[in-house]
Amino acid sequence: NAVHPMITLATVPPFQQMAAGGMVATIKIISYAVAQSDLAAACDAGRGAIRLVPPQIKDATLIITEIDGGAGDKGKKAIADRLSALDVDLKKVVMVPHEVTALRDAIAAADTALTLILTGSATSDIDDVAPQALRAAGGEVSRFGMPVDPGNLLFLGQMGDAPVIGLPGCARSPALNGADWVLSRVICGIEVSPRDIARMGVGGLLKEIATRPQPRRG
Repeated sequence: NAVHPMITLATVPPFQQMAAGGMVATIKIISYAVAQSDLAAACDAGRGAIRLVPPQIKDATLIITEIDGGAGDKGKKAIADRLSALDVDLKKVVMVPHEVTALRDAIAAADTALTLILTGSATSDIDDVAPQALRAAGGEVSRFGMPVDPGNLLFLGQMGDAPVIGLPGCARSPALNGADWVLSRVICGIEVSPRDIARMGVGGLLKEIATRPQPRRG
């Protein structure tokens, strides 16, 4: 776009999740014509600038913890739909009590390439039930919390070679939230470092979901 103001290329945002038939970019010559040399320079500058990374992970386990009077398995369909859009099979849904030992055992028993955890009670810090259970199972937590709203209470870790994502409660809704940004990258085999998550804060104020309380309003 810096070669000539009449040559324009507009793309979707970086790391945009695309479906078949989706539009990735538009290229236009605004005026009737531009110099061949400018066109050639623009083509050289843009070559290789866009790439598509297909899903690498094929199956996942969803572990849901339960508390008395909690949400139960609400949100299971929204999460299954997210995985289906990325060609991932939700192989197993496991319901366990919201306590470390039961969740630890469920994490250790998961035999899929990805494990997702959705807790009945919000995961409020790195020593809460879900991160603690992952560590007790022999895994590790690489990042707790993300500067994307909705989606703050996500955590990311590993169990052996398999990534583990602790989903925020907003993942029960089909609306876009921070977990979507991490989930799509992880499934496509793109590394998501703590620094990557930290940088998601710019543009990370997403549209509120309708069911969410609004404490900012008097």
